[in-house]
Amino acid sequence: MATNRRISRVAELIKREVSQMLLNGIKDDRVGTGMVSVTDVDVSGDLQHAKIYVSIYGTEEAKAETMAGLRSATGFVRSELGARVRLRRTPEVMFIEDDSLERGTKVLTLLNQLQYERSPADLSAAENITEDDESSE
Repeated sequence: MATNRRISRVAELIKREVSQMLLNGIKDDRVGTGMVSVTDVDVSGDLQHAKIYVSIYGTEEAKAETMAGLRSATGFVRSELGARVRLRRTPEVMFIEDDSLERGTKVLTLLNQLQYERSPADLSAAENITEDDESSE
């Protein structure tokens, strides 16, 4: 069993190497249809499995196509990792789409809409309620 420090170092190393592969290593045209970036890598405690979270920018079709290309390139990615990273055993690789950036953007958009939809009358009514509460004490 590896220590937490070693696990995080291996995860960062895998993240860096896979990012380099995405830039100029993977020749599959499907991977180039959407803008792809590695957001996180989760390595198991025994260093046998690596979940690679990727964020894909583009249409839903481009995202699906890119994920299909990444899944078909897992063998290549694993063999390249074996050549680039000095580990006793190269971990099994699995790509997972990370949509947390999109969800965060959606939440911020909703919060901004709520802020703009509030009228000045709503704000002054809220201020009157707090003033009434303070005067009654």
